Amino acid sequence: MKRYVSMMLLALLVTALFAASAFAQSKKKRQPRVIQLEEIVIEGRVQKPNAFYILNRSNLGYGVLELRTSFLREVVRSVQQEPF
Repeated sequence: MKRYVSMMLLALLVTALFAASAFAQSKKKRQPRVIQLEEIVIEGRVQKPNAFYILNRSNLGYGVLELRTSFLREVVRSVQQEPF
């Protein structure tokens, strides 16, 4: 129990310190930092990427698929129902 209370007090102390430092920083008004850069001229060409690839011909061997089940009943039933 004492360990729990000491951990809670430590957490409360850390939170209070962070809040105090945040409050102190908010009162200070910082001057914004200004960085001035001179003009820079960049000359050159933009290169377009080149990419190519070669595909070999292949035989895919399409065959006729046979349906194992008939969906005719489900299609007719869905047409007969109200759409909305």
